[in-house]
Amino acid sequence: MSTLPGNSSETVAHTPGRAISVGVWILRVALAAIIAGGGISKLAGDPVMVDMFADIGAGQWLRYLVGALEVSGGVGLLIPALAGLASLGLAVLLTGAVITDQFVLDQSPWPALALLVVAAVIARARWSRTVAVVGTLLRRRATLSNGAVG
Repeated sequence: MSTLPGNSSETVAHTPGRAISVGVWILRVALAAIIAGGGISKLAGDPVMVDMFADIGAGQWLRYLVGALEVSGGVGLLIPALAGLASLGLAVLLTGAVITDQFVLDQSPWPALALLVVAAVIARARWSRTVAVVGTLLRRRATLSNGAVG
């Protein structure tokens, strides 16, 4: 006779948390691929991107800046300790993209808005880890500052 594990409250309690964790990982990987891919095309000088930033009118330096921020944000999403901060930074960047698409380029803001929602979901899911990372960084800074003064 084989024994099957019972349906204990411990097993049931851990299942939704694991599913959410896997779901957030999938969102992180998908958003990282989309954002970093866009950043690489900006940095590589894709003619579509060059033309788009010419239409924005701020200069090609902005294309390089946005491309670098997108690539670094995409990489940051894949590093567990940085995923929350990266998603917050990307949410700010995507807010700018939504505004630019709507009011400067006269394009549909929906693709950027959808990515913004994904970044916000990741930021919310990683919030406690982000607070812990920021707290650690602030404590280290305070320790270094106090040590340098003495």
